[in-house]
Amino acid sequence: MRYALLAMTALAGLALTPAASQAACDVTVGLVMELTGPAGQYGQAGAKSVEMAFRDINDAGGVIDGCKLLTDTRDSQSQGNVAVDVAAQLVQVKKVPALIGGIISSVSIPILTSVTGPAKVVQVSPASSSPTLTALGREGKTNGVFFRTITSDALQGVAAAKYALDQGFKKLAIIHVNNDFGVNMVKEFSKAYKAMGGEIISATPYNEKQPSYQAEVTAAMTGSPDGLYLISYPVDGATIARQWISQGGVAKFLLNDGMNSPDFITNVGAKYLDDAYGTSSGTNPTPSTDYFMKNYKEFSGIEPSNPAADRSYDAGAIVGLAIAQAGKAEPAAIKEAINKVLDPKGEVIHAGKDEFAKALKLIKEGKPIKYEGVIGPVSFDQYGDITGPFRLWRIQNGEVTTVGEMTTADVDAIKAKIGN
Repeated sequence: MRYALLAMTALAGLALTPAASQAACDVTVGLVMELTGPAGQYGQAGAKSVEMAFRDINDAGGVIDGCKLLTDTRDSQSQGNVAVDVAAQLVQVKKVPALIGGIISSVSIPILTSVTGPAKVVQVSPASSSPTLTALGREGKTNGVFFRTITSDALQGVAAAKYALDQGFKKLAIIHVNNDFGVNMVKEFSKAYKAMGGEIISATPYNEKQPSYQAEVTAAMTGSPDGLYLISYPVDGATIARQWISQGGVAKFLLNDGMNSPDFITNVGAKYLDDAYGTSSGTNPTPSTDYFMKNYKEFSGIEPSNPAADRSYDAGAIVGLAIAQAGKAEPAAIKEAINKVLDPKGEVIHAGKDEFAKALKLIKEGKPIKYEGVIGPVSFDQYGDITGPFRLWRIQNGEVTTVGEMTTADVDAIKAKIGN
C-alpha cells in the first residue's frame, strides 16, 4: 500500500510539473489604473489597452522562453493615497518587476515618489502630463525608472495658448481642477497666452467630486470673458460646463486633452459644444495606429478614441517587449531594456501578434528592434519624456474632429519667439 501511494504521489507530481512550471514562469506586471472616480473612464480604457498589448505578445510566443505576461490590476479610485497603498502592495508584497500607471498626474506622482522610485522599479504612465514629473527627474528623485507615453504640459500649454488665440479667444476665464495637473497646466498655458497677447480674466480652482460648482462658475464669470478654458475630467467637467451654460456663460470652450470624451459631450449636450476646441498629445500614424483602431473596440468594448487608449497600448507593448529584451523579470534589467526596444537603428516593429512574433525572433537573435506604436515612433529622453506632436481638435455636431496639428518644432519656434 505504501509503495502504491508513493507511486501515485510521484505520478501526480509529474502530471502537475508542466503547469506548475508555466505558472512560475509567467511574468506579472502591476497596473494601477483609475477604474473609478473622476478619471475612471480613462483608467478602464487604459487597463484594457495594456491587456490587449499583452495578449498580442503572448499570442506571438510570450517572453523569456515562452512565459506569459499577466496583469495584476488595482483601482486607484483616482486618489493619490489609494494609489500609493495599492502600488505598495504590488511592488513590496507581490514583487512585480514593473508597474504601468497611473493615468492622471495626481496618481502617478505619489506612486513614483513613495513606491517605484525608492524601490527602483520601472513605472510607465500612459497619460500623466504634469511638468512636475520632468522636474523630479532633473532633481534626481526618480532613479531613472519613470517613463511616460504622453507629452509634458510644459509643451502642451504653449500649443493650447496658440490654438486659443487662433480661434479668437482673446479674454479667457479658467476653471481648473485643483491638483498637480490642473495647477501646472494653468501655469504653462498662462505664460504663453499672456506673452502672445491674451488676457486671463480669472483663474478659479475647484476640488473634485462636488455636487455643485455654482460658486466657482460665478467667480469665473466676473469680467465678461469671451470663453472658458476648462481644465478638468469628463464627470466634473460636464457638471461645470452645464453650470456655466445655465448661468448664462458664453458657450465657447477651450478644453484639455482629457475632455475629448463622448461621455462629456453626451452629458453636457452636443448643441452647446459646437464652439468647443481642444488640444491633445498627438500621434504620427503608423500601421500600428491602423491595427489598433480596427481591433481595440472588439477586444475592449470601448471606443479607440478614448484619450488614454492608444498610448496605454504602447505603454504595455514597450514594457512587454522590454521584458523580452531583458531576458529576465528583474527591474534593473527591464529599465535598461526600455530604450533598446526603441533603438533608432533597429528593425521597425509595429503592433499586433505577427509583428510581435517578428520582434521576439529578432530579440532572440540578438538583433536590435525599433517599436513604432499606435501613437507613432517615440524615444525617451533622460527624464523619461517624449516630445510632440500635438493634435488640434474641435467638437461639432457631437463629434470630435481633428482640424490640424502642431509639431514639436512649431512649439519650439513659438517658445523662442515669446521667450518662454
